[in-house]
Amino acid sequence: MPRYRTAPAALAAGLLALATPAWADLAVSANDGKGVLINGVNTVPDNPPADNVTIIDLGATPPKVIATVEVPTSLVGPPQSVAIAPDESYALVTAATKLDPNDKKKTAPHNLVSVIDLKSSPPKVIGQVEAGLGATDVAINPAGTLALVTNRNEGTVSVFTIANKTLTPTDKIKLGDATSGPSSVAFTPDGKRALVTRDGDHKISVLSVDGTTVKHSGRDINAGLKPYPLGISPKGDWAAIANVGMGNGDADTMSLIDLKANPPRVVDTITVGQTPESLTVAPDGKHVVVTVMNGSNKPPGSPFLNDYGLAPVYAVENGKFRKVAEAKVGHWCQGAAWNAATNTLLVQCMVEQEIMVFRFDGAKLEPAGAIKVSGGPAGIATTPPK
Repeated sequence: MPRYRTAPAALAAGLLALATPAWADLAVSANDGKGVLINGVNTVPDNPPADNVTIIDLGATPPKVIATVEVPTSLVGPPQSVAIAPDESYALVTAATKLDPNDKKKTAPHNLVSVIDLKSSPPKVIGQVEAGLGATDVAINPAGTLALVTNRNEGTVSVFTIANKTLTPTDKIKLGDATSGPSSVAFTPDGKRALVTRDGDHKISVLSVDGTTVKHSGRDINAGLKPYPLGISPKGDWAAIANVGMGNGDADTMSLIDLKANPPRVVDTITVGQTPESLTVAPDGKHVVVTVMNGSNKPPGSPFLNDYGLAPVYAVENGKFRKVAEAKVGHWCQGAAWNAATNTLLVQCMVEQEIMVFRFDGAKLEPAGAIKVSGGPAGIATTPPK
């Protein structure tokens, strides 16, 4: 081939490389347009904005919004309704509810899982599949070949294989009856097990994973009242579970599960405050943050009302939790997410429709700005630890 033809080809290849996003530290926030808090009640607003996700570059200082993509999502369930692929090539977003076609002031259960291509410019939705009713939380295994989705309205977990950013349904695992409330799901780092919280019957189920075969292992753990969000350490040696309680003003709890034990078991439980909505394990494997409603979602006149939520951070040491820092946050706050270095924390606040940014030095949280979003930020994920 004549040499003069190679230059345009090389130039084209270089331009393509420049056009392909190459991030190493992403956050994806799912924002629900269908819910606003009015006098302590989750209410569908008139002419709600479209649900969407905000894609954030956590490698920038301060964190920078890369793109916003319209995609169905939902406030319902723990704020782990987003999962980012290990190679950052795509994200999965669930939608547990949709506007009721018969009454636009109400919502109805939904079953949708959307695939967002994060490498396209701009990012875009490239596929959608059906899970079960109330499709809530989603997890991708470390190999990027399997996804699990909890279906709160039917007591099941959907199993999907993944190839070329395409999800194929293969099975549904029944956990208890239709009221068991499968809520949060997470894989262990070796991909051989997964945990599922069940807030309807107060259990945490241990699933066994063999290739693409997922089964209930027969082991259920009892930690506290209504186990809801969960996280697993990057080494797979422990898991943390927040027990959300009944929302009646009582102090609720967080439990530590020893995953090295055979069988796994609860080894510590502490009080964290009113309604621990979300729990996120830090990439350093040493810290956990909890978003605590603290009565910030209560109606005026409630004896449990407080004008702020809380984001306490705990260290995990020798099988125990130790509180190391705490920040006041906004109202009706949902998910939280760490950057890869565990020195930046994002906290989603529904009422303010913003994501609060904090700096963390291991001993304290310092406010570092906020990111405004369209709709209420209700679910969040970051790039899985390498």
